[in-house]
Order: sequence, then C-alpha cells, then structure tokens
Amino acid sequence: MWPLYAAGFTTAFGAHGIAANLGGHTADAVTSLLVLGGLLALYDGAEVVLKPLFGTLADRVGARPVLLGGLAAFAAASALYAVADSPGWLWAARLGQGAAASAFSPSASALVARLNPAAGHGRAFGSYGFYKSVGYTLGPLLGGVLVWAGQLRLLFAVLAVLGAAVGVWAALAVPVVPPLPRARQTVLDLARRLADPAFLAPTAALAAATAALSAGVGFLPVSGRAAGLGTVATGAAVSVLAGCAAVVQPRAGRALDDGRLTTRSGLAAGLSLTSVGLGCAMLPGLTGILVGAALIGVGTGLITPVGFAALASSTPQERLGQTMGAAELGRELGDAGGPLLVAAVASGSTLSHGFGALGMLIGVGALAAFVRRGG
Repeated sequence: MWPLYAAGFTTAFGAHGIAANLGGHTADAVTSLLVLGGLLALYDGAEVVLKPLFGTLADRVGARPVLLGGLAAFAAASALYAVADSPGWLWAARLGQGAAASAFSPSASALVARLNPAAGHGRAFGSYGFYKSVGYTLGPLLGGVLVWAGQLRLLFAVLAVLGAAVGVWAALAVPVVPPLPRARQTVLDLARRLADPAFLAPTAALAAATAALSAGVGFLPVSGRAAGLGTVATGAAVSVLAGCAAVVQPRAGRALDDGRLTTRSGLAAGLSLTSVGLGCAMLPGLTGILVGAALIGVGTGLITPVGFAALASSTPQERLGQTMGAAELGRELGDAGGPLLVAAVASGSTLSHGFGALGMLIGVGALAAFVRRGG
C-alpha cells in the first residue's frame, strides 16, 4: 500500500507545488495573467479529459501497468523542463504531467480497492486521502523553497526524481493484480451505471468537497487581506483547512469500517459541516476565517474516504478503474466549478456572498441526501 500512498502524494505535490510558484518565479514564461491561467488549466484540463479513459484502460489491461506507465511518464515530463528550460517546453511538460497523473491517479485508487477487503476500504481510502492532503499542504511550501533555491527547474527535477522513485518502488512492492473478466458493456449500460444513485450520490459529494476545498484555499487568504491580516495569518488559515482534512480522513475511514459511521451519515454530516464552514467564512475577522477553514477541512475530510469507499463497495471489481476515473472527473469539475461560482457571485456583490452561495448549494445537497435516503 505504501507506494500507492506515495503515488497519491506525488500527484498532489506536483499539482500544487508548481501551480503555487508559476506566477512569481517565471517572468520569462508567464508574461500575462492569461498565460498563467492557461498554464494552470493545462494540468487539470488533461485530467478532466483523460482520467475516465485511463480508468477504463486499467480495467482492460490491469491497474498496475497503467500505474507504472503513468509514474514513468510523469518523471519523463518533469525531466523535460528540468533539462530544456524554455517557455515552450514548460507548456509541454505541464501538459505531460497532467496526462501522466490522469493515468496513475485512478489506477492507484482502483488498486487501493482491489488490494483491501471491503471491510477495510474506509481505512485504506482514509490513509490514501491523508497522504494526498499532505501533498496538497506541503506542495506550495516545499515547492517555494525549491524554486527559491534553484528556480523552477529544480522543482521539476525533484518531481522527476520523485516520480521515478515511486515508480520503481511500486514495481517492486505492488503485487500483480490481473484484470478480471468483464461482461460486454454497451454505451447505454455505462450510462445507466453512471446515472445510478449509488454512483451519483458519492461522486456529487466528492465534487462538492473538492469545490469547497479549492474555494477555501483560493479565497480565504483574500478575505484575510481584506480584513487587514498579514500573510502569516492568512497562510495559517489555509494550513488549518488542509491540516484538518488530513487528520480527519483516516479517523473517518476507521469509523466507517467499524460501523460507527455509515455512508449516509458520513456524507450528510460532511456536507453539512462544509456548508456551515462556508457560512462561517462569511464572518469578518480572523475568527470567522479560522473557524470556517477548520469546519471546511473537517467536512471534506469526512466526505473523501466515505465517498470513495461507497464507490468501491457498489462497483463490480472488474469496473473499478472506470468508476474511479469517472469519479475523479467529478472531483476535477468541482475543483474548477467551486472557485468559479464564488468568483462569479463575488464579482457582482462581495466575497462573503460568494462563500454563502457555495455554502447554500452544498447545504441543499446535504438536505437532498437526507430526504432521498430517508425515502
């Protein structure tokens, strides 16, 4: 399992470590905000398009080969800019990293499910989510230190070494998990399975959690600066959010496996806490920011392992890669849609109203989950 946790850390560290440092340290490559936006969108855009495809490929040929190929491609794409160091190759390297992550991220999720019994899925996905959260937390910090020490090329070089090392580790430690026989599936069969509430409810909850997490990380520092807080205080708010999400995930997974938490109660509680946290973020001053960050972190930390465990338990094992790829697509859409919704509402009123709009939307989702499951 440890190489799979390391793979989750790698994709999170690579995504946030580079994204947080593109704007301030690459004046030769990032010549405008439009160029910066394009570079930021390349990674997520590749994941949105390719994750379902690589998930389906993992079901066909086995998740382990797709995992190893994705890690090797990630190392090669990272080494590309570390060696070439030109604006054009930066675009190519970032696109290659996103495409490679699209391969090894859903494959790692599928292997987490295949290598653990159903009774241990909560713990397994809780630990996997914990190390991804650590990557999201440390990416901007360690990435900034590396860029300060050796420019962006050093960060890409470290990512190349990291991807290669995790790939070798996975090749040595992750057992061969052969693909399972699959019944013939038509496009209509796939549409029916993806429209089933057993898939839609956890995926929608995961998308909502990612939307809140992304909006919190992006806009809570803006609220802090508007309240006259310094960079240390605003940075602490983001650290509280990511730290709470990381700490809660393994505990939520254990509670799910032990029967102290159900899928229904876990998702509903996580959505409710996330909605309340976004409401607290509307309050002025440091207290509202910190309480909002903590509640958003706890809520998303509850949703993530419960949602993935629910998907794994309701999916035939021979279709795990396809399901995890489609679920990851939902998360990517939430990652982009949350900040866009907050920004759109804030542009016509205030940032507090943007937080409120996203909080109300997630709160309605929590209420709908209670009503649907109760019925």
